[in-house]
Formats: sequence, C-alpha cells, structure tokens
Amino acid sequence: MTEQTQASERPFRLIYRSHSRISPDDRSVVLAEIFTAARSNNKRSGITGALLVTDNWFVQALEGDESTVRGLYDHIAKDGRHDDVTVIESAPVEARVFGKWAMAQVSALGHADIPLHAVEGRIHSAAAPSVTREQSVVLKTMRDTIGADTL
Repeated sequence: MTEQTQASERPFRLIYRSHSRISPDDRSVVLAEIFTAARSNNKRSGITGALLVTDNWFVQALEGDESTVRGLYDHIAKDGRHDDVTVIESAPVEARVFGKWAMAQVSALGHADIPLHAVEGRIHSAAAPSVTREQSVVLKTMRDTIGADTL
C-alpha cells in the first residue's frame, strides 16, 4: 500500500467557527431542528462530529471522507442561521474522535451529549467518563476558538 493510499484512507477533520444569528427566543426550537437534521444526514453520509453551541457561537468538527466533509461544509457555510464562518483547521487525521456520534451536542443545555460549564470566565467540558483524552484535545481547540464566550 502506498503512502498516498494510506493518507486517503485516513479520516479527514474540518473544524469551523461561526457567529450564531438565531434569536434567543427561537434558539431551542432551531437547535433541535439542526441536530435532528444533522444526525440523520450525517449518519447517511458517514460523517461524525460535534457541534459546540453557546449563546453567540457555533464551533463544529466534521469527520469523514474528505470530499464528503468539504461538500457538507460548503453547504453549511451558506446557511443563513450563522455568519462569519471561518475554517479553524482541516486535515487528514489518524482516527475519528467523535466516531460514536453522527453529531454530538456540546453545550450547557441539559440534554447535551458533552456538557459544558464556565469556570473563571472560560468554557470547559464538564468532566465525564465518556469523554476521551483525544476528544478533550479537540474540544479544547474548539472552545479556544471562541474565547470566553458566555454560555
């Protein structure tokens, strides 16, 4: 097997940040719609990942086949529910870190797959035995792109 073939078989990860345009009054309904659609579509497309949600920002990690991930990102970037869409990183990775989730919800909301809390003005993942070291590293990258945004 060639090095090029091995690299193409590795999953690709793209992380982007965007500013939420969803009004606070509509947030819970719209976020529920986003997660329902993302989980269904991602499962069908072989995409895994996590979406970090705060009052003002989204940070999403998408993992899977590179062309599928890039195509999904291009579609997401055009969505009017957010603006200031910026790619933070995109590269092949050794393994998926969110492989068990078609789209994990990372938020302070009570039903989050990976709960968040604020400590000294900084957002942190709540300690949970289900979060691996690799997930913690990617989640830290995601959190750090938005600084100390309020939850």
